Amino acid sequence: MAAVMVSSAGGLLAMLNEPQPSLKHHALSHLNNLVDRFWPEISTSVPIIESLYEDEEFDLHQRQLAALLVSKVFYYLGELNDSLSYALGAGPQFDVSEDTDYVHTLLAKAIDEYASLRSKAVESNDMVDIDPRLEAIVERMLEKCITDGKYQQAMGIAIECRRLDKLEEAITKSDNVQGTLAYCINVSHSFVNRREYRHEVLTLLVKVYQQLPSLDYLSICQCLMFLDEPQAVASILEKLLRSESKDDALLALQIAFDLVENEHQAFLLSVRDRLPAPKTRPVETVRAVEITDAPNENPSGDVQMADGAPAPAPAPTPTIVHETDPVDATYAERLTKIKGILSGETSIQLTLQFLYSHNKSDLLILKTIKQSVEMRNSVCHSATIYANAIMHAGTTVDTFLRENLDWLSRATNWAKFSATAGLGVIHRGHLQQGRSLMAPYLPQGGAGGGGSPYSEGGALYALGLIHANHGEGIKQFLRDSLRSTNVEVIQHGACLGLGLSALGTADEEIYDDVKSVLYTDSAVAGEAAGISMGLLLVGTQTEKASEMLAYAHETQHEKIIRGLALGIALTVYGREEGADTLIEQMTRDQDPIIRYGGMYALALAYSGTANNKAIRQLLHFAVSDVSDDVRRTAVLALGFVLYSDPEQTPRIVSLLSESYNPHVRYGAALAVGISCAGTGLSEAISLLEPLTSDVVDFVRQGALIAMAMVMVQISEASDSRVGTFRRQLEKIILDKHEDTMSKMGAILASGILDAGGRNVTIRLLSKTKHDKVTAVIGLAVFSQFWYWYPLIYFISLAFSPTAFIGLNYDLKVPKFEFMSHAKPSLFEYPKPTTVPTANTAAKLPTAVLSTSVKAKARAKKDAEQKANAEKASGAEKSVNESGSGKGKDSAEKEGDSMQIDSTVPVEKKAAEPEPAFEILVNPARVVPAQEKYIKLLEDSRYVPVKLAPSGFVLLKDLREHEPEVLSLTDAPTSTASAATGAAAAATQGTTASAMAVDDEPQPPQAFEYAT
Repeated sequence: MAAVMVSSAGGLLAMLNEPQPSLKHHALSHLNNLVDRFWPEISTSVPIIESLYEDEEFDLHQRQLAALLVSKVFYYLGELNDSLSYALGAGPQFDVSEDTDYVHTLLAKAIDEYASLRSKAVESNDMVDIDPRLEAIVERMLEKCITDGKYQQAMGIAIECRRLDKLEEAITKSDNVQGTLAYCINVSHSFVNRREYRHEVLTLLVKVYQQLPSLDYLSICQCLMFLDEPQAVASILEKLLRSESKDDALLALQIAFDLVENEHQAFLLSVRDRLPAPKTRPVETVRAVEITDAPNENPSGDVQMADGAPAPAPAPTPTIVHETDPVDATYAERLTKIKGILSGETSIQLTLQFLYSHNKSDLLILKTIKQSVEMRNSVCHSATIYANAIMHAGTTVDTFLRENLDWLSRATNWAKFSATAGLGVIHRGHLQQGRSLMAPYLPQGGAGGGGSPYSEGGALYALGLIHANHGEGIKQFLRDSLRSTNVEVIQHGACLGLGLSALGTADEEIYDDVKSVLYTDSAVAGEAAGISMGLLLVGTQTEKASEMLAYAHETQHEKIIRGLALGIALTVYGREEGADTLIEQMTRDQDPIIRYGGMYALALAYSGTANNKAIRQLLHFAVSDVSDDVRRTAVLALGFVLYSDPEQTPRIVSLLSESYNPHVRYGAALAVGISCAGTGLSEAISLLEPLTSDVVDFVRQGALIAMAMVMVQISEASDSRVGTFRRQLEKIILDKHEDTMSKMGAILASGILDAGGRNVTIRLLSKTKHDKVTAVIGLAVFSQFWYWYPLIYFISLAFSPTAFIGLNYDLKVPKFEFMSHAKPSLFEYPKPTTVPTANTAAKLPTAVLSTSVKAKARAKKDAEQKANAEKASGAEKSVNESGSGKGKDSAEKEGDSMQIDSTVPVEKKAAEPEPAFEILVNPARVVPAQEKYIKLLEDSRYVPVKLAPSGFVLLKDLREHEPEVLSLTDAPTSTASAATGAAAAATQGTTASAMAVDDEPQPPQAFEYAT
């Protein structure tokens, strides 16, 4: 009771001056308990308490008690540094397990201090003195977390304090090591800011993974990909492929598909090339056939030599040949499959078939756009061609082009270039027929063909788009085309095509070819050459960047400087702090175009890291640079830094979106569009809505495009604002008085909303949280369309099919069912538009007439009812009366009465409850928001190797003895005539009569892909 009655600490403080140690100890103990109430009073005696702590003759326990008391007083005074210093002196008296604000605050302070010192020591490679008492507190905290089973907290502290020994201990002692490792990988991507340190963490995780009794090869290979160790990945894949178990082989194929999803072309080819060929052995035989990696295709059974020629007459001596070891025959077959996957061909082929067979494009939308666009307006004419290409990206469907040959043929100059290049987007991934599709418009080699240089340049660009990131088969042709011309338009297309097809491969020969074009100092060709060099060197952080920067300072052409500025930024993609020197150099440059490139360098070097330092730098330039271009790009660049944490972006740019400067508002719109693409994030839509009706036309354009990027694959049922936005786009497109910039934005937005036949979304991160390199680069170059419209097509690189494609051991697509445990309407395709939408305006004048007609009809009816007593005629009249508009809206015409009558049974149907799930058939469209609802049926014949709601999933067949039913037999037409006719009109001005255009396109001819 006495403790409760205390109203002052004065008495206890007086005891501190007493000579007896026991009284001092009593005072210190009680003051420690009362400090939270009487700290203002105790603070006056801090010098006395400090002297007790420093008195070496005083008992150690009591000195530590004094230090703890001083620490608490300083804590309440807000002096955290002094408080921590005395807490260290308190030793074990500072109890890390105490659940008080004081302890929590000082522990956080101690961990921050320790982490800061450890980071400084590692980064500067110097010995930094760390107070052993500080280290002891952090270690006690780590031990306590591990003992209490708070493993995630322990891992967080260990990672922050760079204590990999404690990190390993926390992982190995946890009760769910696999889950803890997965959590740790996620933390290392999200919160470890320095690239080198992240690699150290991942190296440790690989080591821990490899010590587990059951190895998780999927996760190990993902970590190894981050660490850029193709040899280690190849060794694991080889081990699995050589296994006798079919399940191991399926796992290897699944790993390959997962690696391909990350789109790192150079790494994938490196893994492929490191996989050893099957072993061969010498065999003595008279009648022998050499067996190579490929299966023997000699149906006649004749003897063949190594070169394939018929063998001479049998010699009396035996021939020594090499044949595959029987043990390796299975490995050889599996090796062929996995090489097809790693090269990207298998996934591209399956994606192409899926997009073709599931295409749900609404041609009526394009028809409406085309009819509303004035022919004199070349910007909107081109925008319609872009929208068509985006809407049909990867589907190989060019019906719209074939139906509008005359309209297309009016494209001239660069519009002709864009029209031809659009075929590359529509046929993206058509690797087998790409070259033959574009053949009519490609340069005819030295013959001086009569083709337009614009269509020839566009065709080379189109080839790059078709083979983007998979250019093995087309690179040489593009190089030859580049070297054999000095026409700058053709050079422009060839450079872009080469950059796309050889993305990130750092091919020296191609680089030299492109550089020679740059040094011709042609503005048009030089701009593309600068971008192409960047595409070629993506993420290599090569010294060639300084060579490019030097030329940017020499040339007088703004176009070349801009192309090089973006190219230099591409070279430091993903290099984080390693790019700081170059970024500093570019952002301090006097030339605003190079500073503009510096913003892209910041965006790409720190892409997806949400790095605070990069965000601070970009915000600084967004509000302080003298150039509007630089300010706009600085804000836009925030979208790239933050796409791994999209919820942050609207909050960070919300004030910028209200800036007085329209360039900053435009940048804010696109930043949200880029980082929140495909998420349908409510905050993002709320931020963009006011910008879609901004007073400045180009801000409206940016907001419309960004809104479409955010809403792609979001249904009206899940967010009603999607329907509102579609109607807004239609209104802008149909409005004759709307300005060109906004109309262009609305047309492009219409294409993006329905991209890829309504079967793709924009995704910058793979499911394993790895950057999708091609997608990020695609959006970065796409955002350059402000200066150069043909770069709009780069957005197709960011498209990711929203599909579940289950594959069996033979990489075929078996037919089986699985469930989406959600209402079908939430994720259904948008309903097709109907023709009468444009007639709503025509109904308005008839409204006045219809009311007067109804009034007259009523008056006439009353008169007739009085005169005529017959019930039958009365009934007839009531029918007529309902036909003349009873119960109808005044704005509707009499002719609509059939629709009104027919609504009665429809209403009854609508009253039926919607099912709570739907059954999907492999392969199926599964949009990102739907993934969490995907479930396998219990009695399913197929079980996935890894649980994944979308993407390419290898399936284990539980009933192998039963015959399989295969899906996905539809394939794009192998004939090039469709695209040929369309592009001929678009590019060379041919008339519709040059090709027999039926009212309806011919069904595609069946064909099989060669495997």
